[in-house]
Amino acid sequence: MRRQRADLTLQETTKNKVIKQRCEMNIIRMEYPFLDEIVKYAKEHLPEEACGLIAGEENEDGRLIKKVYYLTNVDHAEDHFTLDPKEQLEAIKDMRANGLKPLGNWHSHPSSPSRPSDEDIKLAYDPNASYMILSLMAENPVLNSFHIEDGKVTKEDLRIYSEEYYF
Repeated sequence: MRRQRADLTLQETTKNKVIKQRCEMNIIRMEYPFLDEIVKYAKEHLPEEACGLIAGEENEDGRLIKKVYYLTNVDHAEDHFTLDPKEQLEAIKDMRANGLKPLGNWHSHPSSPSRPSDEDIKLAYDPNASYMILSLMAENPVLNSFHIEDGKVTKEDLRIYSEEYYF
């Protein structure tokens, strides 16, 4: 797959270190209504972390999120999540039935920034997945997407768009 060139300085987060690097990345596009729905769902589940999956299409131009799945955090915890396995399987079946590709997962951080925690990094097993994190710690929610591979974290180019505004 051809990757879009992004001439950005990215930050890689490891224990108490921030390493700046240049890299190539995919562009991930998501319509505004999905962002609104994720924020609403996450706020409804406060103080727990909310979670789910993302699916869509992938080509040489990057990734396009076509569907967001809202799953139960079976841990019902404020600082970590576990996707409900039955709901996860149902979501994968739905993706297959609708010709969608699993693109990754999303979860909220009710009281911490929109960046992977040490636990998020440790549990990121799929190097092909995008890991989206929604922070609700400030008045305005912040959503970022990350690529995590071998304990290394890079921020992805997440673009939220509408019919009027697309890039």
